[in-house]
Amino acid sequence: MTVRIDDNRTCHFDTPNGSEQRPASELTIITDPDKAMSAVELNGGRVYLTEAEVDSLTVAGAVDGRQNLKATDGGSVI
Repeated sequence: MTVRIDDNRTCHFDTPNGSEQRPASELTIITDPDKAMSAVELNGGRVYLTEAEVDSLTVAGAVDGRQNLKATDGGSVI
């Protein structure tokens, strides 16, 4: 798991540069349209999240700023 949330709603992220901590209330979950994945931005980089991690973050107080993406290719099932 990329993120752990403690009892004080502080989020602990494992990043390539080490561990980062942020209060959930300071986080906004975004959508990376190129990867079609949810992420949070930390120190100029992105930490990509599973949907379970996104659910945990929003329950802890993070803002859900994701956008719904839809395929525009002609062969898409969407």
